[in-house]
Amino acid sequence: MKNSYLLCIAHRGAMGHEPENTLASVRKALALGALCIEVDTYYVDKRLVIFHDDRLERTTNGTGYIYEQSFDYLRKLDAGNGQQIPTLEEVSAMINAQTCLNIELKGENTAEPVAELLADMIDNGWDKASFLVSSFRHHELLKIKKLVPDINIGALIHGLPVDNAKFAKDLDAFSVHPSLECIDQRFIDDAHARCLRVYVYGVNHVEDIARMQKIGADGVFTNFPERVLKNYSQGDFTTKWCDR
Repeated sequence: MKNSYLLCIAHRGAMGHEPENTLASVRKALALGALCIEVDTYYVDKRLVIFHDDRLERTTNGTGYIYEQSFDYLRKLDAGNGQQIPTLEEVSAMINAQTCLNIELKGENTAEPVAELLADMIDNGWDKASFLVSSFRHHELLKIKKLVPDINIGALIHGLPVDNAKFAKDLDAFSVHPSLECIDQRFIDDAHARCLRVYVYGVNHVEDIARMQKIGADGVFTNFPERVLKNYSQGDFTTKWCDR
């Protein structure tokens, strides 16, 4: 029997099994049954590309800062096991509105092109409630809210602010995303009192997954979706972002 609800958000696809932020990783997350998938997005050479780091060296055979490259150069790189760096359009086409999609804005000036793509996807049948746009760059989130006022946004943070989750409420966020290393019961209780969801990132070990559920987190970003899916209820896709 499964334990209580804990939303599984497949981190950069199922990056514990396939190269992160690739179509193979997204495909694996879908195959495992994840109802929510997170990817990272830069705007480079007038294209929305899926990539996490500022630099290319860790996950590809390329060099340099990603935002200084041409799209043609990026597409020639090996992003792991022969995978290309995909575009947000390609990831969206693969998901095909089967799951919720969390788009993390990584670079500057990403909000406007993402907002344009979201509008197009919604016009083509995606449910607006299935999107969550997140970022450590909170000014980019403000731009998204201005361009698409009723889209869900999630505020990422490295540490815990002295005023707990107030900053996220001030942003009119739907959710706040703290790290496993910093999260505590006090912060979660404060966020819930402000009607915010709490999705914790960096949660991969079974013991940590269990601890997050115990202290009241609404969901976790994990490299291994099966570790959450096996033990915690997910509802179904119609629940969207944890509307149980």
